[in-house]
Amino acid sequence: MAVVPTGAPGRPFPWGGLLVLASAVFLSVTAEMLPTGLLPEMSAELGVGQSQIGLLVSVFAFAVVLTSIPLSRLTRSVSRHRLIVLVLIVVSLSSAVTAIAPSFEILVGARIVGGMAHGLFWAVMGAYSGYLVPKEQLGRAVAITTGGGTLAFVLGVPLGTVLGQAVGWRSAFGAIAVLCIVGAALMLWLLPRVERPAKSDAPAERHPSGRRKLDASVPAVALLCLLAAVIMIGHYAFYTFIAPYLIGELGVNSGDVGLLLAIYGIAGAGGLLLAGTVFGRHPTLGVVIGVAVTAISVTVMALFAANPMIAIPAFVLWGLVFGTLPPLLGARLLHVASVDIRDTASAFYSTSFNVGIGGGALVGAALLDGFGLTSLPVAYLITLALAGVLLVAAELNSRRRSARVS
Repeated sequence: MAVVPTGAPGRPFPWGGLLVLASAVFLSVTAEMLPTGLLPEMSAELGVGQSQIGLLVSVFAFAVVLTSIPLSRLTRSVSRHRLIVLVLIVVSLSSAVTAIAPSFEILVGARIVGGMAHGLFWAVMGAYSGYLVPKEQLGRAVAITTGGGTLAFVLGVPLGTVLGQAVGWRSAFGAIAVLCIVGAALMLWLLPRVERPAKSDAPAERHPSGRRKLDASVPAVALLCLLAAVIMIGHYAFYTFIAPYLIGELGVNSGDVGLLLAIYGIAGAGGLLLAGTVFGRHPTLGVVIGVAVTAISVTVMALFAANPMIAIPAFVLWGLVFGTLPPLLGARLLHVASVDIRDTASAFYSTSFNVGIGGGALVGAALLDGFGLTSLPVAYLITLALAGVLLVAAELNSRRRSARVS
């Protein structure tokens, strides 16, 4: 079967396919993050420390960073539709092995395999939306698919935690394994088929020596991936330790932290809707506003930490505007990456996010030990300032590229 061409104006919006992709994202992210909600239960049964169970998330992310790009390159000739279904089945198998693992070592192996599948899944899924809709609908499409990730944090991990605490942590991972098989079946049925990564009609440019020239969109993709990594490092340096910050600096009762985090997550879901409806056609403008308002909200929260009536609304505003950034960055990636390198660009983008998540947590831990809680928002603001510089560089690069084309 031929490649499904990039969506053209007038074609029906592919709600079914995009919602199935969003469901698969929901399951994959829930599988990734579920150990964070079941640390005590897993630690007690397996006879290891909670810190070791926490490393299961790091091992997963590390596997994504190391393997998503090479696996994306190795599977470039494989049908996109078949590959994304197979990858979700591997996520299911990883979760099933996790559910029955007799030892911590086997559990680590299952998480490594799951991380490899997760990274390849995001590389394929990130580009898939671009094959289904025209360019002006990319923001809306990416907001729908990445919405599955937001729901995983707001709904998937909490529900998995409740299930695990009620009937055992193994049952929670078993449920994920079964649901991933259901998701794979739905993708076979509802997801429009893309057999191969699309190619542009223009012949590849070559050096006089005959070697193929570097794709013209690579600098723009590299800048955007660097931008995503910088934003994520700052975000996770602060957000990883947001519970002690809320308690120690804002004076929030420990029993109210869960409620505040849920409100933050719901606000993030609202930001996702903003990304798809208000900024869908203008992702760059949305990213600029998102970075600026995030900086303002974090500044207000830090300066007025002693006044919860001001600091807590600023915290919720942070959740709202930050919720716009992942889908808008993803949409911008599909705007700037040429059709020829969309899958590879998505793999690099996924890697940059995971580098930001893991690196941010490490930076935050070092700052917390060395300088205390008040250093965390300062570090975030520094990375947001750097993000502003990268946004300017990306815009200048875009204008130079447009000038060359014209």
